[in-house]
Amino acid sequence: MKTGLAIVVMLALGALAGHYLLGDNGYVLVSFAGYVVEMSVPIALLGLLLAYLGVRFLVWLWRVPRELGEATARARVRWAGRQATRGYIAIAEGKLAQGERLLTRGARRSGAPLMNYLAAARLAHQQNDSARRDGWLQLALTQEPAATDAVLLNQAEMQMDDEDFEAALATLARIREHNPKHAQALKLQAALHWRRRDWRALVDLLPALRAVPPLPQAKLDRWTTDAFEALLADPALDERTLGALWDEIPKVLRREPRLVLARARALARCGAVAAAEADIRRALRDTWDPALVRYYGELQVPELSQHLKNAEAWLRERPEDPDLLLTTGRLSFRNQLWGKARSYLETSLAIRPAAETCEALGQLLQRIGEREAAARAFERGLALRTGTAATAPTAPAAPQLPAVRAR
Repeated sequence: MKTGLAIVVMLALGALAGHYLLGDNGYVLVSFAGYVVEMSVPIALLGLLLAYLGVRFLVWLWRVPRELGEATARARVRWAGRQATRGYIAIAEGKLAQGERLLTRGARRSGAPLMNYLAAARLAHQQNDSARRDGWLQLALTQEPAATDAVLLNQAEMQMDDEDFEAALATLARIREHNPKHAQALKLQAALHWRRRDWRALVDLLPALRAVPPLPQAKLDRWTTDAFEALLADPALDERTLGALWDEIPKVLRREPRLVLARARALARCGAVAAAEADIRRALRDTWDPALVRYYGELQVPELSQHLKNAEAWLRERPEDPDLLLTTGRLSFRNQLWGKARSYLETSLAIRPAAETCEALGQLLQRIGEREAAARAFERGLALRTGTAATAPTAPAAPQLPAVRAR
């Protein structure tokens, strides 16, 4: 369109110039360095036109290699894009090997080779070929050195999927060597420690993880609780190391029922049963928790009658709590209040049948001489625990109620 318009304009100008020049060709004289050139105006104009066209031709010749290279590069990118498109279509159709081959075929010519190689590594990973996966990742590093952290994070995730935890730790360590506060690397490392149940390592990582929060608070609190709960269960803890470990727990989580229960159990193992009982009572004033209630009934403190009075005071506020009824039944049993213990346990079973309650009732019935009723209670408890109908004709040996001795 533009070329045609230019031709029309030039013809119009030529016709106009011809109209004026035919009558008088004019005269042009050029003197330069002792030379004199004479010519008519039309010849001078023609010379200027030829000179202009010559300059344009030379400029075009100078630009041709670059323009040809750019055109070739664009063609290669379009070809690589078509290969990538075909690759993703193959992946969508479940043809993983074909998709991987197509993605990598045009990766070097692609405008984003990193994405092609990462996608190919994922496909090799899905096909359980770790050697080929790592090869694509190495090519990704070669193509995009600036994306080293992104490539290593992908590699660590895939190593974790394969449960190759040692390799994943080494990969994440490479990231944290030059960027200790890398949020995603911290998150993956914490998840890795949690999966390995390496609780001490996870606890050591928590301060850095909280300083650069890359994950929801609820998950971070759950990991913290899991780690300290496991560490508090260590039978080698004494009261001094228990206190030091408790001080490491963030204050906001020290009222978490799971941690209160773990600390109470640890105190009881150390012989500090009275301290464990006091901890549970304080915790229950803030948060009513069934596990804490049940454990309260397992503690054997010197003041058995006061222990029972505390539970019965709670029962006046929660008369239909099956866990509290189980606890009061156990405490009544220890106080040799057979009738009261039986009433509490049978009421708990009526509200919510549970194997633990059946076993406590069976032990009580066996203690007062009702062996047939005790056998039925044990049989029912076995059925509830296994989820199948119990067929044992006689009672098993009576289970012992958990008892923790005071100092």
